[in-house]
Amino acid sequence: MKVLVVSGGVISGLGKGITTSSLGRLLKARGIPVTILKIDPYLNVDAGTMNPYQHGEVFVLDDGTEADLDLGNYERFLGQSLSGAHNLTTGKIYRAVIEKERRGDYLGNTVQIIPHVTGEIKRAIREVAQSAGAEVVLVEVGGTVGDIESMPFLEALRELSYELGDGHMVFVHTTLVPVVGPVGEAKTKPTQHSVRELRAIGIRPNLIVARGPLPLSPDIKAKISLFCDVPPEAVISVPDQSTVYEVPLVLEAQGVGPLLERLLGLPERRPDYGAWKEFLATYRRAQGSIEIAVVGKYTELRDAYLSHSEAFHHCQGHLGCDIRLQWYDAEDIAKNPALLGRIERSDGVLVPGGFGARGVEGKVLAIELARTRGIPYLGVCYGFQMAAIEFARNVLSLPGANTTEVDAQTPDPVVCLLEQQKGLSEMGGTMRLGTQRVVLTPGSKIAQCYGATEIWERHRHRYEINPAYLDRFQAHGLKITGHAVDGRLESFELANHPFFVGVQFHPEFLSRPEAPHPLYLALVRAALARKEVPIPAATPPIVS
Repeated sequence: MKVLVVSGGVISGLGKGITTSSLGRLLKARGIPVTILKIDPYLNVDAGTMNPYQHGEVFVLDDGTEADLDLGNYERFLGQSLSGAHNLTTGKIYRAVIEKERRGDYLGNTVQIIPHVTGEIKRAIREVAQSAGAEVVLVEVGGTVGDIESMPFLEALRELSYELGDGHMVFVHTTLVPVVGPVGEAKTKPTQHSVRELRAIGIRPNLIVARGPLPLSPDIKAKISLFCDVPPEAVISVPDQSTVYEVPLVLEAQGVGPLLERLLGLPERRPDYGAWKEFLATYRRAQGSIEIAVVGKYTELRDAYLSHSEAFHHCQGHLGCDIRLQWYDAEDIAKNPALLGRIERSDGVLVPGGFGARGVEGKVLAIELARTRGIPYLGVCYGFQMAAIEFARNVLSLPGANTTEVDAQTPDPVVCLLEQQKGLSEMGGTMRLGTQRVVLTPGSKIAQCYGATEIWERHRHRYEINPAYLDRFQAHGLKITGHAVDGRLESFELANHPFFVGVQFHPEFLSRPEAPHPLYLALVRAALARKEVPIPAATPPIVS
């Protein structure tokens, strides 16, 4: 097993996840089997109960694990699916240690951070590498060096480096080089202090990835090299990019690939970035533009809808048109209906997933506008349920229609709680989660998008469309086009509308740079047609 560790210093949010993903892509371009593990030092067992404003999007994996958003970055960059074993939290580790202690696995020994907690961390890393059959496992340590929460993980990685020996482990430290003052001087002190903190716990970085607004000058690189005791060629400058998908090539251009081959004792291999470069070339030369209105409740933090944003980036790199996202807080729409005039000028509307009562009425107003004005619309999860409620209120003449999540006493519970989940007292991991089979109606618009009548998609929801209303929906033009194997509703589409599709699942989680998701491609194509922009030639459908 060979391990590549990515840590961070100075501040959080520097892009450790993108750095880790890019290093994985760099190795994969050389034909090296890789896998990635994210360490989140918080005490939560997983990200499922966390507010998106605190931690960004909750990314759902095939096995139903609710994980940190960086798992989404890993999957997009590597083009491979991960499992819950690839997201390690303090909560998971401590729970495993305590369960072993209760069973008597430690044979009466006093259970301590070292060696028991650190031993559990090392065991988890080894198991991920072995189960994936990877030659290199990349490990990203969340937070910043010096955090109390991350100390057991860094100690475990220090121990692991001695156990594996030379040539089997590389430490990459991501740090901030701010540019301050009227002359725009790059400051290296934060990097120096961060590396000193890392070395104080027994870890010497092999590479330093320096983040900042501008490329580092040779003299600044030389200064970091001198004070941080790394070779000059191991100080890598990664300034801000127009898209995160540029980063693997930025690293490659500075010789990171050959450097990792030497440090890890890997054979020299010529990298293949053919499809990746083709995607970027199309993305850069985008011509024409469309605007997609995104109506949600967490729009102040774009990371809350990261996979949706990336899905549109993938479409831009596939179709060659500039896709601009205009964000609308659903609460603002309910308070100021004049915003609907701006949404009406958009070329498409997306209402993503969410929970709770806040912003519901604003979403319903935006959906009504898209339905009545012929604006291409995609409703995902909660956006699917809100579309059903809007249709019930304004087409079926059921003004009190609602979801029991918002109004438990609604006279028309168009959306209601799953029968098998009534009475549950715990929130974490109790929804309908993970990849499940969906059967589509032959000849439907959504089946045409996929080019298939059987698909697999990821889910994350608790409430469902009430089947008692389906006959009335269909009688008034809302076609039911997808079901789960147990009969639960998965998708519908509106007859006599350019594109009005709602899905209970989360297609955004399966979109990739080299394989954009077919539903987002279909929404963008419909938006291009609305704006009368030439639509690029059709490409083979992508089946999830």
